[in-house]
Amino acid sequence: MTDQISMKDFMQVDMRVGRITRAETFPEARNPAFKLWIDFGDDLGIKKSSAQITVHYSPEKLIGKEVVAVVNFPPRQIGKFMSEVLVVGLPDGDGDVVLVTPDIDVPIGGRIY
Repeated sequence: MTDQISMKDFMQVDMRVGRITRAETFPEARNPAFKLWIDFGDDLGIKKSSAQITVHYSPEKLIGKEVVAVVNFPPRQIGKFMSEVLVVGLPDGDGDVVLVTPDIDVPIGGRIY
């Protein structure tokens, strides 16, 4: 069983929907990864992220994709790249990451509750 948290704790995690506007390979990363630029709308703008999602995705197929990300973690330096948000994913049967995405288009910047 996992540790329980309160609803107040959960509400402190700010998860938003954003749209990937740019994606590049990240050869300097220790593990295969992409650099992502994600638009979260007028309130947050474009934020950067590094994501280890190279098995199921290519940079070209990521452009325009809506994704869920935690936007209120502190930025994290990964090599020479500053990752500002954490893209959310789930492991497939082999442990490779599959992105959490809305199943229909929603306004970017929307918060997950």
